[in-house]
Parts: sequence; C-alpha cells; structure tokens
Amino acid sequence: QVQLVESGGGVVQAGGSLRLSCAASGRTLVGIAMGWFRQSPGKDREVVGAMAWSGNSYYTDSVKGRFTISRDNAKNTLHLQMNSLKPEDTAVYYCAAAISLERILKGASAYWGQGTQVTVSS
Repeated sequence: QVQLVESGGGVVQAGGSLRLSCAASGRTLVGIAMGWFRQSPGKDREVVGAMAWSGNSYYTDSVKGRFTISRDNAKNTLHLQMNSLKPEDTAVYYCAAAISLERILKGASAYWGQGTQVTVSS
C-alpha cells in the first residue's frame, strides 16, 4: 500500500504561484510513476502532469510552460510548481501513483491522495 498526502493548496490571485507537495509513504516507490490530476465542479478529472521513475515527464497542454513537476525520490515526495496561475486552474488537485507512466495517464492509478483545493481569483 502507498499512502499519499497532498499539501500546499490555497487561494491565490491570477498570475500568482503555488507549490503543491505530495508526501508518499508505505511501500517502496522505486519504479513507481507519480502524477497530478485536478477536478473542478461539473468537470471530469483531468491529468495535469506526471513523471516516471526514469524522470520522463508529461504535461497537459494547458499547463505547459507554467507548471513544473519535480520529484525527490530520497524523500518520497512529489512537487507541482504552478506559476502564472489562471482562474481556470481552480480545482481540487490530487496526487496519484501507479506502476507506470502509461497507467497514470490512463487514469488507472492504484493510489490516490485526498486532494488539496487550489483557488485562483481573478
């Protein structure tokens, strides 16, 4: 089992920045891919970005150039640096883990955090 706990959400004005963190515990994360999803009211959950154990990363088009995923494998922590935030980035952000980047991107993650709210005011 892997437990994921997100932190760092909050309220920020448009153009501002936030850094989300996801602390993982439980089984070893060696070889595990991790990623971030978000869901806003009335919309489907969507992948924001993800990173394989190898370091290969993926970002959805709407966040490219603004968001950056980083991973500290020694501390079992995943981060999401969000810059130039827009009101449409408002959502609950979830951390996820899976055995492969492919499974992350398919939304087939085995492990999920409880989410952290990000609100961007205009």
